[in-house]
Order: sequence, then C-alpha cells, then structure tokens
Amino acid sequence: MTSVQKAVAHTAYPGRCIIIGTSADGLHAVCAYSIMGRSVNSRNRVFVQDGTGIRTQAHDETKLTDPSLVIYAPVRVLENHTIVTNGDQTDTIYDTMTAGGTFQDALRTRAYEPDDPNWTPRISGLITLGNNAFSYKMNILKRALGGTDACLRFFYEYDTPAPGQGSFLHTYADDGDPLPSFVGEPKTVAISGDIDTLTAALWNGLNAENKVALFVRFIRLADGVVESRIVNKLMP
Repeated sequence: MTSVQKAVAHTAYPGRCIIIGTSADGLHAVCAYSIMGRSVNSRNRVFVQDGTGIRTQAHDETKLTDPSLVIYAPVRVLENHTIVTNGDQTDTIYDTMTAGGTFQDALRTRAYEPDDPNWTPRISGLITLGNNAFSYKMNILKRALGGTDACLRFFYEYDTPAPGQGSFLHTYADDGDPLPSFVGEPKTVAISGDIDTLTAALWNGLNAENKVALFVRFIRLADGVVESRIVNKLMP
C-alpha cells in the first residue's frame, strides 16, 4: 500500500480529497478532508468548527466573488453517522437520512458540479459506528465522457476495514485545463501513527502552493469520542 503522504503528493492538484479508514492500532475510525485552490476565490477559505462538524468560511469577505461551490459544510454528524463531502450534498445526505432515507437515496438526487469546463465530481463518504466497530461508504458523481451531460454514480461499501488501512478519493486525476476527473475506484492507502502524525503527513504531502485547508478526525470505536485537527494555510 502507498502511504497517505505519498498518495496526496502524487499529483500537484488532486483537488478536494477524502480519506476514510482505520487507525494503525485498530481503535479508531479515521476520516480526513482537504481542499485546494488555484483561483483567489478558492484559496480565500479556511475551515472552522461548526457544532460537531465543520464548515468552510471566507478568510477575507471582500475577496469572496461566488460562494455557491466554495462555502458549505464538509462534515456533519447524525447520531452514529459521520458525513464528509466536498460540497452541499452533505446537507442532502443529512436531510435524507434524517427523513429515513439512505446515503444512496440522497446521492441519486445529485450530480457533478456545474462548473463548466471542469465539471468537478462530487465526492462523499459516510462512517457508521456500531458495536465497537464501524463500516463506511464512499461515492463519486461525475460527468460521462463524450460530450454528454449524463451523470455517472459510483458507490463503494467497506464492511470490515482493516487496521492501518484506508480509502482515498479525490476530485481530479491531475492538474490541467480543464481539470481531468478522478478515474477508477478509491485508492487503498496505509494509515500510520496517531492523529498528529497523520495530520502532519497529509499537510506536508499536499502541494505547498495549492493546498488551502485540512481536517482530520479520529473517532474512538469503544465509545464514539472524537478528536479533531484543523490546519488552515490562512489564519481564520
């Protein structure tokens, strides 16, 4: 397996990234979410705590030109579920599950982002705790090739995550103009160390020019107690 640091450093612009897996000691569910930016509008952001989750916020309100795809809640918690996404589909998943629906139900109502010509994929993850264990799901919604507007929906389910192993999903395959969408299934990565070790590895692995913010959370399987870290390139 590739280490998480090598995985995020593989390309200068993976875009927005979700990692979900198990700590090396097998005692914690792990999730991480990072954002990058090339434009002033994208780079002018920080993560701030919002209840049991987080939200993005403009660092300088005077530089915020279009909030539609950059201001949202990447992480929300619903009972024993932790939702992490790269857009406002976080709220769609939260509201659908609150009403008795499922992760899949929610994402079948959504599509990729309308940011022509990139058509950025929407990526989402769901951690579900139970009986001193957990499972997780991941999803990517992306535009079909060939000039069609069709949305391709891919769902992945992980029932018994192994200690020290995770899944890495990101929006872009590489840098480019337009940006090429992620291809294939989530990548398997090795997770090692405690929350501070993982946070440092991810932050140091992300491209120094393009990285914007990082969130990492460890959820203790025995009792659901969480420990989180936020790193912002700009001070909030």
